Amino acid sequence: MADRDPQIEIDTASPAPSPAQMAPPAVAVAKPRRKWGKLAAMVSVPLLMVGGVVWYFYANANNVSTDNAYVQQDKVSISAELTGRVVAVGVRENQHVNAGDLLFRIDPQPYKIAVQQAEAAIAAADVKVVGMETDLSTKGADIATARASLAYAQEQYNREAELMRRGFSTRARMDAMTQGMAAARGSLANAEGEATKARAALSTSQIAPGVNPAVLAAQVQRQQAQYNLSRTEVRAPVSGVVSKADRLLDGQMMMSGLPAVTIVVSDKSWIAANFKETDLDHMRVGQPAEIEVDAYPGMKLKGHVASIGGGTGSEFSVLPAQNASGNWVKVTQRVPVRIAIDTTPGRPLIAGLSTHVTIDTAAGPVSAAATH
Repeated sequence: MADRDPQIEIDTASPAPSPAQMAPPAVAVAKPRRKWGKLAAMVSVPLLMVGGVVWYFYANANNVSTDNAYVQQDKVSISAELTGRVVAVGVRENQHVNAGDLLFRIDPQPYKIAVQQAEAAIAAADVKVVGMETDLSTKGADIATARASLAYAQEQYNREAELMRRGFSTRARMDAMTQGMAAARGSLANAEGEATKARAALSTSQIAPGVNPAVLAAQVQRQQAQYNLSRTEVRAPVSGVVSKADRLLDGQMMMSGLPAVTIVVSDKSWIAANFKETDLDHMRVGQPAEIEVDAYPGMKLKGHVASIGGGTGSEFSVLPAQNASGNWVKVTQRVPVRIAIDTTPGRPLIAGLSTHVTIDTAAGPVSAAATH
């Protein structure tokens, strides 16, 4: 066949392959891996999770917490005690003021005039007192005159009576002497009454010995006018930050009792935390608390329970819930708890900031030394 097909060439030079070479290549057999590592991981992870949950539960079993808690600060609402026009403003919004700083001034001119009117009333009362003293002196002279007239009438009556006894006088003259003596007695009584009245007008009371009531009334009127004049300058009663100062404008008409500005006492802060009623079982005044402020991540403050509210939040709402209807649904109530801050914050606290409060109900009251 090879001779008839020239295209087929037989390589006689190359040797024939050996049986070992013609055998198929050996396939490497992998050893089976151990499955204990995977099994351990599958078992340990759930155990760690369960252990973590158990540890967290026992570690926090005595802690109660709430994020329904907010920074609170005293807020003093300042209003004008007088009605008048604002002529000067000494502060602006969010400005820090110290106690005694001028907030605003009301036009003092009308109240200066009131002081002058009161001083004029005092002068008029003094003049009136001098007049009454003079009148009392005059009444004394009238009494002396009336007594002399009565003595003369008595003497004339006695003379006529003696003449009448001897028969040298008439009944008509005797009646005239009697009438004259009665008139003299009446004049004396009238003069003494007028003197008593004048003396009473000059009398003083135990409230202000030695001071006539008319003068005292005028002096009180002056004190009131001076007090009103001093209240035309409205000053800060406490130190803090000015807020709601939009009414403080030059020329603004300020009404008495109308809030004009608010001062937030920023150096006295506490936490108003609203805990569920189910968290109050072991809560006591004095227990330590940890405070986290949402505005300042990482800042933790120490505090303690200062007081527990006397009623739930719904009890003090404008419209308390009425549960007498048939569709009543029980809702867990919130009780306000006041948390005192024991440590000095590293950042300024602002009224209304949200916080997270955790109370350790297993701990005893915080000692006084630990709060400083």
